[in-house]
Amino acid sequence: MQYDYLIVGAGFFGSICAYELKKRGKNVCVIDKRDHIGGNAYTEKKEGINVHKYGPHIFHTDSKKVWKWINQFCDFNNFSFQPVATLDGKMYSLPFNMWTMSQVYGITSPQTLDNIGLGNGNGNTYKSVEDFAIAKVGREVYEILIKGYTTKQWGKDPKYLPASIIKRLPIRRTYDNRYFNDKYQGIPIGGYTQIFEKLLEGIDVFKGFDYLDDIDLLPQYDELIYTGPIDEFYHWEHGKLEYRSLKWEEEVLDIDNYQGTAMMNYLDVNVPYTRIIEHKHFDYKKSDKTIISREYPQSKGDPYYPICDKTNMDRYKKYTKMPKIDRRDRPVHFGGRLAEYKYYDMHQVIGSALSFIKKL
Repeated sequence: MQYDYLIVGAGFFGSICAYELKKRGKNVCVIDKRDHIGGNAYTEKKEGINVHKYGPHIFHTDSKKVWKWINQFCDFNNFSFQPVATLDGKMYSLPFNMWTMSQVYGITSPQTLDNIGLGNGNGNTYKSVEDFAIAKVGREVYEILIKGYTTKQWGKDPKYLPASIIKRLPIRRTYDNRYFNDKYQGIPIGGYTQIFEKLLEGIDVFKGFDYLDDIDLLPQYDELIYTGPIDEFYHWEHGKLEYRSLKWEEEVLDIDNYQGTAMMNYLDVNVPYTRIIEHKHFDYKKSDKTIISREYPQSKGDPYYPICDKTNMDRYKKYTKMPKIDRRDRPVHFGGRLAEYKYYDMHQVIGSALSFIKKL
């Protein structure tokens, strides 16, 4: 069969493109090298609990357009992400807010922050995570809550990491414990996989196919939409783009509540995992059992977090200037976090995919 578009990747970007192109009457085929659809947002039900197989995914956005669009495919609960961190038997509030400052410094008012010179600067002013964090929250908070965790997460001392890495971490001058400020937040009732099932309904989807390895087995198509790693597409002609990877150790426990929260961050650099996720707290279902996942950062494995330092960004720019033609001499379009070497939250990749399709 001849397709108008072959789409590589059944995550958000690829699935949205497939859905919107089908609405236009295009004949679309989607392939994914994994044995399931949904990319890293894939959830599977175990013991009556929706397990986030590739780590926690909390939907949040201020965009009414994106919120309205995603609500076509599922109903959301009112989950509000309020993570907790632990070190040496003590519990700390995340994100960094007045509770944090009170716990560490005994500060009880935002004015006191000004008096001691905290809360200044932005991610563009300072070169490293260490410099930025100390300016914003002080050395003690940095040493307790940032240094060890960040070293584990990225495999480097924070003094050698760009300040942009920590800009996503909320720092508040209030006692608000919510991690995200966005107007619309929640978790799909029943998990994320249903969204992708609806997006890809009536579309030919082939799982377990790797575009680069299996190209000779793939059907004919006029254009390619590629959401995989851009450096891999070009056979690493300019060198490999660096990522941090993750692995999860999942465990079913014969208790109904393990840690009392969806996510607990472990700050001690000597604890090998960065956090424990207890899945039932995302979309609470009464159950005599619970399922936890310990998250271990690693340098090898599937790519998750791009290391966007100068070396990697210069390398990425070289890839963007290469001919956008695939091995069958078909035009190729790149999109999504791996193809764009960019960290995307879910609402951002939805907006990106919808904008891309509008211009296509």
